[in-house]
Amino acid sequence: MYPVKEKLNEVLQSLPKSVRLVAISKFHPADFITAAYEEGQRVFGESHEQELAQKVKELPQDIEWHFIGHLQTNKVKYIAPYISMIEAVDSLKLLREIEKQAAKSDRVVKVLLELHIAEEATKYGLTLDACRQLLADGEWRQMSHVQICGLMMMASNVDDEEQIAREFDTAASFFNEVKAQYFADDDAFCERSWGMSDDYHIAVAHGSTMVRIGTTIFGPRIY
Repeated sequence: MYPVKEKLNEVLQSLPKSVRLVAISKFHPADFITAAYEEGQRVFGESHEQELAQKVKELPQDIEWHFIGHLQTNKVKYIAPYISMIEAVDSLKLLREIEKQAAKSDRVVKVLLELHIAEEATKYGLTLDACRQLLADGEWRQMSHVQICGLMMMASNVDDEEQIAREFDTAASFFNEVKAQYFADDDAFCERSWGMSDDYHIAVAHGSTMVRIGTTIFGPRIY
């Protein structure tokens, strides 16, 4: 079996105490997650509703599941009863659907607003201006079953570390802007989720509080 425990501990030892690890377990078997769980890891990230539902049934109930990646509105109803955080809210439409489905389960779902800062057109997310508009419109304030806990983004998939750092800095500055304007008195709005296997060291140096690491821990994905 892939040395999950050793790889996990290497990653954890490289992170400051202020940064949380989301172990990206999508496309990896339940026994890999169990190995990480046995080392104390409790936060795991999945991006496919059916795979996630199966793992929720099989694995310990105290796991904190994060939905990462693009989420279609018609899938929200399946994960709303148990998901801890939806990390990639990229539209008001999706936010409304999470509110609706979370209300049906009588629970509050934590979310992060996804920013599109990277230069690749294939990335999802709100532009900075679109995010400003969503927050300024204020509909989110009436949502009692959604809690906006911060921002997330993905840097460009490039070798230029200075470019990656600039993109993380842009996200960090924007976090400070919206924190001051909309969430100054809200301690829950604290998460800056950026950094993955290839760039998390840069992310940690540029304001990240939550890194999403899969391949480094679990090895190549098993499709």
